[in-house]
Amino acid sequence: MTEKREKKKLNDPHVNCVGLFKIFKTSDLEVVALRGLELTVNYREIVAIVGASGSGKSTLLNILAGYDFPSAGSVQVGSHNLLQMTEREAVIYRRYEVGFIWQQANQNLFPYLSAIENIQLPMMVSNMSRNERQNKSEHLLEMVGLTNRRNHKPIELSGGEQQRVSIAVGLSNSPSLLLADEPTGELDEESGHDVLDLMNTINREIGTTIIIVTHDPLIYSSVNRAITIKDGKTSTEIDQSVLFRRKEKKIPPRINEYLLIDSSGNVQIPKEILSDSELGRRVRIGKTSKGEITLESNE
Repeated sequence: MTEKREKKKLNDPHVNCVGLFKIFKTSDLEVVALRGLELTVNYREIVAIVGASGSGKSTLLNILAGYDFPSAGSVQVGSHNLLQMTEREAVIYRRYEVGFIWQQANQNLFPYLSAIENIQLPMMVSNMSRNERQNKSEHLLEMVGLTNRRNHKPIELSGGEQQRVSIAVGLSNSPSLLLADEPTGELDEESGHDVLDLMNTINREIGTTIIIVTHDPLIYSSVNRAITIKDGKTSTEIDQSVLFRRKEKKIPPRINEYLLIDSSGNVQIPKEILSDSELGRRVRIGKTSKGEITLESNE
């Protein structure tokens, strides 16, 4: 029965955002960070959210983490409706349902605690016994490959090692969703590869759903699915699961990028296509006898 439920979950949305808006107000100024964003991530997926600075990707991550609330729309994570959560419910949600990894290690780790103490700290608010906390923290250290660094403080660890401990901290209360904000942003290429390999391993072996926001091409070329955010909306998607399967079969790689159509039928046409075409402000949409969609300028 458990196996059947798990198989069903793989095709069920773990994260579902529909028409998501976030408006920040500063004095007399309003900034719209998210403009009707839509996103679906299934259970046990690992997905990269890609976007330039100011695109809205970090705002989205903070909402999914329960650190911020949307202005409008709907956002569901598992059984949690994040738009309707009270402050107390948000605290419980952050404590048990979601793990968060910041770009800078000093936001993830306390400098005066050792690696194993940092991992154990979030468990202090749970009902775990001391022995359970000890066993679990040792297991997480082994998982991230830092058993021999258990008593080292953050300043005694490399940047890559600090992020590995941060991942263990994020997993300490067994969250179903792990969120990472630019996890390789301050690492060299080799350390970045190691951290990404670890996150892919966690996704495969534990089944944790992982969402990474980034502008680093190293990340979005290392996961099955990468979604681009532009102007506060999801714009394009690269599904590389086919690419990875082709590599396994030694077939020449082919990457396909798709435009995303939201539930209202809106789609963002890339600027480079618009500039290279003769489309004006008004277009007709049609369908050929072969079922192909066509756009025709009305100017």
